[in-house]
Parts: sequence; C-alpha cells; structure tokens
Amino acid sequence: MRHGTQHADAATAELETALRGGPFHVALRAAITARGLPLQRVQHHLTRYGVKVGVTSLSYWQQGARRPQRPESLRAVRALEEILQLPDESLIRLLATAGEGADAERPSSRTYRSLVEASGALEKLLAELDAPLDGGLLAMGHHERVRIGARRELLGRDSRHIVRAHQDGVDRYVAVHHGDPGCAPDLMEVRALENCRTGRVLWHQQTGVLVAELLFDTRLRAGDTFLFRYGVEDGTAGACSEFARGFNFSGGQYALEVRFAENALPVRCHRFTQHSPAAPRSGLQELPLSSRHRSVHTVEQRVRSGVVGIGWDWR
Repeated sequence: MRHGTQHADAATAELETALRGGPFHVALRAAITARGLPLQRVQHHLTRYGVKVGVTSLSYWQQGARRPQRPESLRAVRALEEILQLPDESLIRLLATAGEGADAERPSSRTYRSLVEASGALEKLLAELDAPLDGGLLAMGHHERVRIGARRELLGRDSRHIVRAHQDGVDRYVAVHHGDPGCAPDLMEVRALENCRTGRVLWHQQTGVLVAELLFDTRLRAGDTFLFRYGVEDGTAGACSEFARGFNFSGGQYALEVRFAENALPVRCHRFTQHSPAAPRSGLQELPLSSRHRSVHTVEQRVRSGVVGIGWDWR
C-alpha cells in the first residue's frame, strides 16, 4: 500500500511540475497518468461532453507528435481540463505558451495564443451561419492571388475555386478571411466576382476573423461540379510578412500567388508548410521573385490537411 501511495504522490508531483512549466504534451500525459485513465476511457468521457476525438489523436497529443488546433480539438482540450480535474485554462495556457515559444524561433505575425482565440471566434461565427466544416463540397482546385500594397500591407486577395458537391442541395460556400494583427474587419469588403453573390458577412473585431457566404444561383446535386470566384478587400493593418492557407481536409490542387506593389519588393521569399499552426515549419523552399511581374508563387498538386504558405523578408 505504501508503494502505491508513493507512486500516486510521485505522479501528482510530476503533474504539478508539468502544469507549471509544460510543455503541453508532458502535462497532458502526466494528468492522464495521475488519474489512472486509459485513453479509451478518456475518449468515452469526451463523448459525454459532445466532443469527438479519436484514441489515436489523443495518443499523438500526449506524445507531442501533434498539437490540437482545430476548433473541435480546442473544445476537447477544455473538456479534458474538467475530465482530468485540472485548473481552468491550464492546458490551453500551455498550448498558447508553447506556441509563443515556437514563434520566437520562426518569424510570424501571429502568436499561438492569437490563433487559439481566433479559432474560438471562427467557431462561433460559423455556428451563427449554421455552416458545417466542409459545407458539402470537395475542393478540386483553388487558385489564390494575394496583393501586397505600397505600405507593405495586405491589400486583399482573390480566390477562384473548383468544387464538387458530395451531397444534394448545396447552394453556398462560406469563405473565411484572417486579417493581420491590428486589422479592422468592419472596414473590409467581400466581393462576389464570378458565379456567386454575397450573402451574410460576419466578423469578430478583436481577432480580425471574417466569414462570408457566397451564394450560388443553383442547388448542386451530389457529383455536380461548380466554379466560382470571390475577393476580399482588406488594407486595414500594418506590414504583412506572410500569407498562409489552412486546410482541414486533403485533396485538390492549390496555387498561391503573392503580388507586390512596385515600390514594396521583398529581398527574399520562401514557401513553408505546417501540420498545424502550432507545429514547426517544414518544407522550407526559397522561391524566385519575378522582378518583371513582382510576384512569387507555389503550387501544391494535392494538398494535405495543415497549412501552406509563402513568407518574405523586407529590407
């Protein structure tokens, strides 16, 4: 009995240390160990909170192989704090702190804390629009053109989509725009450019997240393809040093082009990928800047879930 008590005391001490200093995966693993719960039981408890997370994902989280970053995953982390009898915000705080540490090693305009806050805001905005994660559409192709202005600001972007419906009755697409820190989403403009019209537009002022309905003039049947194009006029924040696109699902081609104002050319550009906004950057590749067209681009023949982006350095 004394051995069991000593083991429990050691597990509790390890948990307290991990909650103070992290990192997230060590604290999560220590909490699960201290409570004596197998991952299957943890998953069962999460379902009672209305959160669906696989045992494999939980295993990856506690090993540090992956980090929760989607809205559903962040809901799971908050539920885990209750299930594992941890102080409020203890695990979320470690996610934010770890993300900020990672940002110190790789230049970024956003901390992980801001991404956590933005994901929560996005979740609420999508719920208000009653928009599912994929909207009943599969991406076949996506060409995105980003414009950087004379003040080095994100002027805006145009997106052209080729999609296929995987269910009947799809008649809209919900676009998401993340402005740079300090932006004013209430001053942005969403433009329907081809084969769509603008519906409801909602935003969250503090995080700079904007969502907009692009309405089709037809209801697609399962298997139907559709092409449409829209744009977002921004220009409300300071200097921009990267643009990234997140993907919840794999599949389809993605082409990202960044075009710079004549008097605002960067000294170098590079492509990067991430498994999630909190993950280390990989796939780093220097990209040539066309001096004549003042543009740089990257093409993903088949995207994977995660993040694809282009970053650049100013003089």
